[in-house]
Formats: sequence, C-alpha cells, structure tokens
Amino acid sequence: MLGFLEKVTDYTKEAFDAAKYLIEGLSVTFDHMRRRPVTVQYPYEKLIPSERYRGRIHYEFDKCIACEVCVRVCPINLPVVDWVMNKETKKKELRNYSIDFGACIFCGNCVEYCPTNCLSMTEEYELAAFDRHSLNYDNVALGRLPTSVTSDPSVRPLKELAYLPKGVMDPHELPANKKRAGKLPSQIIKEIQKENTQDELNNNSEDIFPNKINSNN
Repeated sequence: MLGFLEKVTDYTKEAFDAAKYLIEGLSVTFDHMRRRPVTVQYPYEKLIPSERYRGRIHYEFDKCIACEVCVRVCPINLPVVDWVMNKETKKKELRNYSIDFGACIFCGNCVEYCPTNCLSMTEEYELAAFDRHSLNYDNVALGRLPTSVTSDPSVRPLKELAYLPKGVMDPHELPANKKRAGKLPSQIIKEIQKENTQDELNNNSEDIFPNKINSNN
C-alpha cells in the first residue's frame, strides 16, 4: 500500500511539473503573439554592419612578406602561402596567397597578428556560392575591393535602429498604427520608377527649352 501511494505521489508531482513547464513555454509564445514583427526587406534593404564586423578578408599582395604568421596563429592553419627563396637577394618571394572561406571561422587572428597589416576585415558578408570550391579565394579575389552597403544605389542602407521612429528603442514597442521607415519592395520600386520618370521629364524640358533656361540664368 505504501509503495502504491509513493507511485501516485511521484506521478502527481511529475504531472504538476509538466503543467508548470507547459504554462511557462506558452507564456513566452503568447507574449510574442502580441508583439509587432519587424522585418528588413532584404535584399532591397540591408543593415549596415558594425564598425568591427568580421566579414570577408581583404588582402594586399604588395605588403605581404610571406612570414606565415597568419598560418601559425590560425586555429585551423587555413591560409596557404606559396613562396620561394630568392638565392640572390636571400629573401622570400611570394607567388600565391589563398584563403578558403568555406572553412574559415572569421576569428580575425590573421588580421590582428599580421606584422605588415596586409590583411583586414571588411563588412562584406554575402559569400554564398553554388560551388564550395569557388569559396577558395586566391590573392586576386582577396585583393578585390570590398562591396559597401552604403555605396550600392539599389539598396536602402539601414542603421541598427534607423528604421524605428525617434525615441523608440524596442521594435516590439512600436504601435500597430504607426509605420516604420522601412518600406516594402513594391513601394521602393514605385519610388524608383517615379524618380526616373521625373528625371526624364526634367531632361526633356531642358532639351526643349534650352534658350529659355539660359536666358533665365
């Protein structure tokens, strides 16, 4: 009889614990249901990475002295430095330098310990590819200037909280009847088309009435 009561007590305790955990999980779910979703309309909108963001590595071939410090400090010995010893000058001559971003963990050790500062982290994070072998960047690909979000005319750059109204820090606190600065792709396309049409009209008016414009000036 005593064993049966102990089993009933344990079963009741487990049932209460399960109900408690279920209620805690549902409370988080219901709390998010009343919040307003905030979405960046990628790729028409992009957030500007932080100042110390570790993106694609930029490499300057002329500064490299083939010291292989980047290889030694890399946790996975990733950079491949191809060099030969010049017998006349008794110095290393760099032939090729490559980094496989398919295996890189973007720790930044190679950039931090490089004695000549030939390596630097950029804000470029779009490295997706259909072929993993194309992620192995040689010195030519690494030397390409990084793409900047702010210089791309087809993208609306958004700072970390720039898409929220002034005074609002939490996007979920934004009232449902208040619009955010970000817009849908269809709205952005309409604005671009409207701006192009207006520019064409202005150019046509200048071509039709050049003398009038010059006389006004």
